[in-house]
Amino acid sequence: MRANNSSVDKSVILEFNEFIHNNRIKVNKYLNIILWFFIMTGPSIAIGLKLGIFHDIEYKTCMGISAITFLMAAIHFLLLKKFPGAVTTSVFALLALDGLLVYMDYKHVAIFLTWFLVPVLSILFCERIIFIFALIVNYMFMLISTWVSASHDVTFDKMHMTSFSYFMEKIGGFTIETIVMLLAGYIVSKLSIDYFKSLISQQAEIIQQEKQMQEKIEILDSMAEIYDNVNLINFIDNTEMSLRDGAQQKHGIDLNTQTHTLMNQRIKQQVMPDQLEDFLKFTDIKTIRSRLTNKKLISADFIDVVTGWFRAQYITVDATLDGIPNVIIYTTRNVDDEKRREEHLIRLSLTDELTRLYNRRCYEEDLNEIRENGIDENFVLLSVDVNGLKKINDTLGHAAGDELIKGAADCIALSVRHIGKVYRTGGDEFFAIIRSEDPESVCQDIKDKASEWHGVYSDKMSMSLGFATHKEKPKATIDELEHIADARMYEDKERYYKENGIERRR
Repeated sequence: MRANNSSVDKSVILEFNEFIHNNRIKVNKYLNIILWFFIMTGPSIAIGLKLGIFHDIEYKTCMGISAITFLMAAIHFLLLKKFPGAVTTSVFALLALDGLLVYMDYKHVAIFLTWFLVPVLSILFCERIIFIFALIVNYMFMLISTWVSASHDVTFDKMHMTSFSYFMEKIGGFTIETIVMLLAGYIVSKLSIDYFKSLISQQAEIIQQEKQMQEKIEILDSMAEIYDNVNLINFIDNTEMSLRDGAQQKHGIDLNTQTHTLMNQRIKQQVMPDQLEDFLKFTDIKTIRSRLTNKKLISADFIDVVTGWFRAQYITVDATLDGIPNVIIYTTRNVDDEKRREEHLIRLSLTDELTRLYNRRCYEEDLNEIRENGIDENFVLLSVDVNGLKKINDTLGHAAGDELIKGAADCIALSVRHIGKVYRTGGDEFFAIIRSEDPESVCQDIKDKASEWHGVYSDKMSMSLGFATHKEKPKATIDELEHIADARMYEDKERYYKENGIERRR
């Protein structure tokens, strides 16, 4: 927010400086027009002289006024062309008017009210420095002009015996008027500057708000392209509006009787039945504000019976100072491919690469789940080890050993595929977690399949097996059952070596 305010402040300063510059150009143009217009002052006075209105003026004075004004207007015009927004151009126009007034006063042309025309015109620039400069220069010119014309004007004033006393009275009045003009002009200038700054500041804020709104609209439009459904939920006026709908029509939300938006009432019809309850709980608009308070977003994944997995997401757009959402974006997006990739990666992380059985990591995770949830009544833990693998590797090579391991995996998997899961936990070591009332028959089925197996490198296979059941040892932990199954498997292996006359190296 501070960054935005700083940006607005800088923008206001730049805009105001640009306004002052453009205003200076405009006022300079008007002042140039005034200077050209003042050329007519000379002919106008000459006509008054001809008609007997003026008596103490010569015709050459009229010509001088017009000539001086023409020269000043021409110079100002050239400055305006080359430096239209320069302070120098503005000051020259004001000095030209002051100089014209001094000349007219010197030539005894009555201009009593005209002296304060220049400071009044300087206020138009909305720059206090120009106004103060114009007022000071104007006052100095009044002093000079009054002093020069005092010896002439005192002859018409019977109240003053000397030109100095006349000068002092006149300049006293001019001084008071100048002070009044200073105060009034300063206040007017300040009010004008503050007013224009306020207008520019408001305009900058409006532009900033429009920019932010436009950015939000562009984001919402882009979101409408990315997501399958985009719904704008406004809790200030209790409305919802689909941004994918071309008409973008608002629909009212009655929080007293309505628990779900129109969009979710439509979407819920395709949610997988076993997930419907969770979906309705997640999309309940009566609780969404409290669940989303002080959060940027919340999301959950569900299954559409037609298109597969989709992700529902609530995003905070505007919130109160307490973090309670006022405006929310609700989106849904198909993530079926993403889910499938995710499931594939999970499956790879839990699968043994050689046998495609579950690996030790999966085995440990499943055991942890059993530890947390408890052991079923018909729970059986089966330990299996391939006999003679080292000899096969040493005599026929590792390709033959891999073939034997894969063959053993197939025999175990085929025997327990409907009643449990098989894990390869080591080189030739396997575990199976099954639910069975007759584990002996499962073990016999595995041995029978092993005896029937034939490979490319070797034509026979045998495995040692041991199992432990919860029914047999109801007080045993999962780790104790694992130890019992493993011990029984090694007992079976010892019998195999003795029966076949093989000396086992430990």
